[in-house]
Amino acid sequence: MESHEVLKKAFESANTSPKEIASELGVSLSLVYKWAQPNSETGSGSRNPLDRVEALLELTREPEIAEWLCQKAGGYFVRNPKSSCEQGYEVVPATHTIVQQFAGLLDVVSKAAQDNNIDPHESAEIRIVWDRLKAYCEGFVRCCEEGDFEQIQKDLRVE
Repeated sequence: MESHEVLKKAFESANTSPKEIASELGVSLSLVYKWAQPNSETGSGSRNPLDRVEALLELTREPEIAEWLCQKAGGYFVRNPKSSCEQGYEVVPATHTIVQQFAGLLDVVSKAAQDNNIDPHESAEIRIVWDRLKAYCEGFVRCCEEGDFEQIQKDLRVE
């Protein structure tokens, strides 16, 4: 989805009107509406705040910007791994690894909770294991999306 589409959708579903947004941000109402249009050579649209944040991320290469935004939105940033898909990558061992990593997360959580208290060190360890699991699963999904498991599906068919 393009940045202007995200903003257009947000303006349509927000509890705040574009007029209120313009007033709060100290910009014109027409500029807020232009943010929700494609930035084109014909003059419609305008470089919006999302485009500017994207440029800031690219220029600084500082993931803490994304981490801060995700935290402000009530979430947590986890970087997607680069695709390491290779032809012939087998789906069964990959799914087995996901199950093993999930079991590892459950192990860390259960050990931390044994005394009915999770201290900051244990919490940090849980976060590390959880983030690794999410990143691995994202890599798995990317391989699926790239069609990397197509050959294994053919190999698993019973003739």
